[in-house]
Formats: sequence, structure tokens, C-alpha cells
Amino acid sequence: MGLSLSHLVVVLVIVLVLFGAGKLPRVMGDIGKGIRNLREGLKGEEEQKALPSEKDNTPSA
Repeated sequence: MGLSLSHLVVVLVIVLVLFGAGKLPRVMGDIGKGIRNLREGLKGEEEQKALPSEKDNTPSA
């Protein structure tokens, strides 16, 4: 049971009624920024996990 076109239209109409046409671009921009921050945060965690393993491979004098 996926989302059909009629379901998506109903959801979009409800969103338009709730937020109004003026606020909709700002709301969508905020959602985009949130997704971008989430991706950057996940990428940062992966890089932090990789850093300790690089330090372990260096020979000590």
C-alpha cells in the first residue's frame, strides 16, 4: 500500500491550508535546511569514527 497520486494531492492541500501560500516557501526552506544539517551531522560522525583508527595505525617511536 503505497501513496497514490490522490493521497499526495490531499496531503498537499492540507499543508497549503495549514501554512498558507505565503509561509509555504519558508517552511519548505526550513525543512531543506534541517535535512542538510542532518546529512552533515551524519557525515561528521562517520569522519570522527574514521579518525581514531588512523591514529592507531601510526607507529609509535
